[in-house]
Amino acid sequence: MTEPRYVDPSRAHFDAFKALERDQPIAMLNLVRFLERAAYPEGHDLAGKGLSGAEAYRLYGEESGPVFRRVGGTLLWSGEPQCMVIGPEEERWDAAFVAHYPAANAFFEMIADPDYQKAVVHRQAAVETSRLIRHKPRDTAGGFA
Repeated sequence: MTEPRYVDPSRAHFDAFKALERDQPIAMLNLVRFLERAAYPEGHDLAGKGLSGAEAYRLYGEESGPVFRRVGGTLLWSGEPQCMVIGPEEERWDAAFVAHYPAANAFFEMIADPDYQKAVVHRQAAVETSRLIRHKPRDTAGGFA
């Protein structure tokens, strides 16, 4: 049995996300595993061109980046996962990063933007599976908890 592909949010998850407060800053933890070969839809200019998932994801970043920055998004941290210290061995990630938005409304503005909607095809072609977890930033002076 193959693992489900988590590329786009389910209706239930997206509805839960939309129900949360929209006027507060949010941080989005992204964990991404790429397909070996990008899977563009039939008829797309890049279908069958042999791009790797990582190359397709790079195109997603290049094309969606201006929209992300225009809505006030910033990249707080980015890293290349090296090994699972705690967690399922079979869970591996090719990219991990935290994106910050000045408010959840900025995220909604980004995903509704026509330029972003054109760019997201690269993400969908690139990703084998992913996790996108919304966080409410908090003061770190008190430690971990």
